[in-house]
Amino acid sequence: MIMANKTLSEFKQFILKGNVLDMAVGIIVGGAFNKIVSSLVNDIIMPPIGYLIGGVNFTELKARVGGPESEVFINYGNFIQEIINFLIIALTVFIVVKAVTKMSKLRNGEAVEGDAKK
Repeated sequence: MIMANKTLSEFKQFILKGNVLDMAVGIIVGGAFNKIVSSLVNDIIMPPIGYLIGGVNFTELKARVGGPESEVFINYGNFIQEIINFLIIALTVFIVVKAVTKMSKLRNGEAVEGDAKK
């Protein structure tokens, strides 16, 4: 019983540490952010790209494996779509982090890269 209380107390301390809570919030916000970016890619960006390349929907691209009668396919279109999703998510995260870093530097009175020093 004493061991259980000690373990529970240690677990409580671990959970209440700032970095663990920050990580949990980051994961939750990241999951929601992923849905937003997926919608941006699938509903806003990919339709015009598909139109420009002749109506091709990347997710429908596949290659048949094993001859004309085979029902086995390699769905390389989904892979292409996921690469595009990743690149857009990575670019968006880069832009957000860069903006937050710049705002943090401005808030702290530090020189920001690209500012003219006089």
